[in-house]
Amino acid sequence: MHRRDILRHRDVWNGHGIPAAEIDRAATFPWRPHAINGKSQFGVVGDGKHPVDLGVVVVDDAHAALARTEDQFRLRVPSGHDAYQNLLDLFREDLRHQAPNDLADLEARDFSALATIPFWAWSDKNEQVLKILHPHRGDDAFKFAWPLIAHVLPLCSATATPTAIEIRPSCPPIDRIPSFARARRRVYLTATLADDSALVTDFQADPALVARPITPGSAADLGERMILAPIALNTNLDNDAVRRLARDYADGDRDGDGARDADPINVVVLVPSAQAAAAWKPYADRTHHVQDLAAGVKELQESHVGLVVMVNKYDGVDLPADACRLLILDGIPRPLDAVERRESVALADSPVRLAREIQRIEQGMGRGVRDGEDYCAVLLLGANLALALHEPRHLQLFSPATQAHLAISREIAEQIHGGGLNDVRHALEACLTRDPRWTGRSRRALAEIRYTQLGTVRPEAVALREAFDLAATGLPERAADRLQKTMNTLDDKPLRGWLREQKAAYLHQTDAVAAQQSLVTAVGENPFVLRPLAGVTSAQIKPAAVQARAAAEFLANEYTDGIPLVLGIKKILEDVAWEFEERSDDAEHAWHRLGLHLGFVSTRPEKQEGKGPDNLWALTSKEFAVTELKTGCVTDTIAKKDLGQLGVSVNWCTTKHPEVKALPVMLHRSRTADQSGTPVPGMRVVPPAKYELLRAAVMKYATALASDLGNWGEEQAVAAQLAQNKLTGANFFSTYAETCRTAP
Repeated sequence: MHRRDILRHRDVWNGHGIPAAEIDRAATFPWRPHAINGKSQFGVVGDGKHPVDLGVVVVDDAHAALARTEDQFRLRVPSGHDAYQNLLDLFREDLRHQAPNDLADLEARDFSALATIPFWAWSDKNEQVLKILHPHRGDDAFKFAWPLIAHVLPLCSATATPTAIEIRPSCPPIDRIPSFARARRRVYLTATLADDSALVTDFQADPALVARPITPGSAADLGERMILAPIALNTNLDNDAVRRLARDYADGDRDGDGARDADPINVVVLVPSAQAAAAWKPYADRTHHVQDLAAGVKELQESHVGLVVMVNKYDGVDLPADACRLLILDGIPRPLDAVERRESVALADSPVRLAREIQRIEQGMGRGVRDGEDYCAVLLLGANLALALHEPRHLQLFSPATQAHLAISREIAEQIHGGGLNDVRHALEACLTRDPRWTGRSRRALAEIRYTQLGTVRPEAVALREAFDLAATGLPERAADRLQKTMNTLDDKPLRGWLREQKAAYLHQTDAVAAQQSLVTAVGENPFVLRPLAGVTSAQIKPAAVQARAAAEFLANEYTDGIPLVLGIKKILEDVAWEFEERSDDAEHAWHRLGLHLGFVSTRPEKQEGKGPDNLWALTSKEFAVTELKTGCVTDTIAKKDLGQLGVSVNWCTTKHPEVKALPVMLHRSRTADQSGTPVPGMRVVPPAKYELLRAAVMKYATALASDLGNWGEEQAVAAQLAQNKLTGANFFSTYAETCRTAP
């Protein structure tokens, strides 16, 4: 960080009581994220180093620093390390009892496998865990994290994947870096942190002080962005058309006729994964991953490069001025570490998860505008990102400045709604050619924005931090009480259940019986948390009395506007992504949500009970669809183990629901069973070709219902569209699935 960045708002800081001398010292001695690790140059508790006396610590780009800090307080035991197998052997029976399917996937090295070690087993076997891990504390995989978490090992959560066992506390014990913890002042710089809760959970910041941020007088110095989502303007615009447009702009061909008519510009594309980057390969001049990103950014800052793709890096990248004039976000970064993946499932329908997604989107959109004189056009690809620009629950989570950018961009969008790619080009030109009508409106909008004088700190974030600190100092009962106090104030049931699991983990330290009782309540509020030792009795499901009525009621509760309805269903359909192993949870959640949108009673037994199929739909009173999603498979045949898994799931359904017929269903790129396997009797397969037909039919269903305001809440209208598009329980799988065949 440069001195000028720290001193930029000297008068504002000074007005909040920070002496000029301290500001000057901060400018010459800023805090770096790499200072937080088990070998920190500033010293770690117990390493013998004398803490550095710091006046003002400045954490620049707090988003990037938060992510780096969380990573430093995570011990990752790689699958190739001796300790991995020893830990897996130690907890194998605990995992088998908790979630047998997850353990089977883990042992089969299924890429998407994820198994959480129950907190009671982790705590009770802590001495054995210590014996396994301690001898390796100096290994490369351990030495940076071990000194930070060893003292709270019993309080950590541990999650196993095929590549590693990840161990991390619920909050970073940041006081292990005393120089940071004892600094007289800590200043966090960020332009887009609309929710400041992470500063409390990760950096142990004082909630009362975080709630009173130091802000400029207005947002007039933040630069200018035009933000458009082509698919929201016209659902028929496909992503490849936008990719061709991006290539044209990088070449200086603004009208797309093949001839250069303007100066070429740098176009930067942010994608969440290598698989997503593959779609840009025909158009990209460069593709950068984290390891070579610094050189790529420097090249962009110094010259015209063309179209550059950056993989899974939505923060910590500065692309000022000509380094990036057109920025494209093609997807939201997915949770990468094991705990985040599990949390994303448990809180999938919670506002907390939504807030985190919006934060990541906002981080990404901020890469191309770095000061008040800068400008950049932003395109968002995909229904998920487009939905964020139109759904009120999403919009209110953006920072005030971004909300202003979105408001004026919506004015442009409304003028070209329903238009084609040429209309998008014309809109972009207003920004890139500095059309006075656009620039004047943009500047006025930002000048009118006044930052709120109150920061956003969620009560559960404060509770989690305070509870962890209590437990870490040997007061687990008080930690449990602290969480309960906040749970009593929350309406968000999934979040309450998630917090109650953490409460149970603290209770287990002193009262194992009370912990299990707490977990029983937690499962009732959130079926995706750990199941108690005694198991749970899951309720029998019954089909909706009338499918169309159930669908109409669901849609009416979910949507208040036609555009979010269409985009919401389009997002679901996009999340069933073929040949993307890392998105299996997204696909399962999407299939579950699709069932609800069509009026089926829909559950996820494997995630909710630890056994059973990925999804269960009650199609009619006589037939349930037992579905396994293998959308990440790339084999030309259906493997024997996958056929066997479906067979086990059918037996589970038959035992649990003996009064109905279980219809075996699998989503797989092939309809052909491997020679070594036997198809489940009556098995139906949804391959990509059939899924595309289904996708088109569901979009017709959504578009027709959205064409008349509120029509999607009327049973008769929904019934007509379900029948017209063959989406009823009686017709669904006979239309959009094929019979499984055996390889010759």
